[in-house]
Amino acid sequence: MTAPQDNSPPKLGIIAGGGALPARLAAAAKAAGRAVFVVMLDGHANDPTLESYPQTTLRLGAAAKILDAMRAEDCVDIVLAGKVARPSFSAMRPDWRATKLLMKVGMKALGDDGLLRLVGQELEREGFRLIGAHEILTDLAVEEGVIGTVQPDEQAMNDAKHGLSVARILGQADVGQGCVVQQGLVLALEAIEGTDEMLRRSALYKREGVGGVLVKSAKPQQDKRLDLPAIGLKTIEESHKAGLRGIALLAGGTMIIDREAVLARADALGMFIVGLRADNDQ
Repeated sequence: MTAPQDNSPPKLGIIAGGGALPARLAAAAKAAGRAVFVVMLDGHANDPTLESYPQTTLRLGAAAKILDAMRAEDCVDIVLAGKVARPSFSAMRPDWRATKLLMKVGMKALGDDGLLRLVGQELEREGFRLIGAHEILTDLAVEEGVIGTVQPDEQAMNDAKHGLSVARILGQADVGQGCVVQQGLVLALEAIEGTDEMLRRSALYKREGVGGVLVKSAKPQQDKRLDLPAIGLKTIEESHKAGLRGIALLAGGTMIIDREAVLARADALGMFIVGLRADNDQ
């Protein structure tokens, strides 16, 4: 007699940072019949609903323990999701495995694209399959065109396109993933502080007249399975507080978390959201 085949989807390991995305991924995977195991990064993962799933909490620098935990739980696929503040070397407290990675990339890349690519390569070298959040939550990916009911005017589109060019140059230097542009002027560039703080800073330099545009883009060299820039409800609120009138996102290279709620709030505030293609993606 032939033993019954197990056709259940492969177990998903989630390395969770801050914000709502890790819990949304866990819920979607569970709804699809996938077993889930979560490694909550100490000091970064902050959604209490993650505690309802099989999980452990480990510090960011404990690379060997993270790999061992995923292997012990028989995880096949791994997704990295959520915000992780760029740590100092002392705060990271790297174990021997993490130290080995850092020696390969150099401390100047700590927390940036170079290190993330090495993390992805290391996971695959260990036999795991690295996947992107947008492969689990298909509504995350941003499409080209106006998203929502508010239409950007010509000035807004000019600001958006200029901002995308600037953000791509910024990303090429492995610095950040966004900027704020108003009436052709760049008010702020994103670096270590993150989007929310950049938005607050941009408000200090806003001009009279029509408001500016937040632009978010993946880095040109970025592995789209790792750390794609995302917006959520908080981004909408902070953009509105900063006096901006819309958000432009790289189509295919950014994500919207809680899309329905985000679009409803943007529409209510009279803010547009538009997906743009980079010139070399045309």
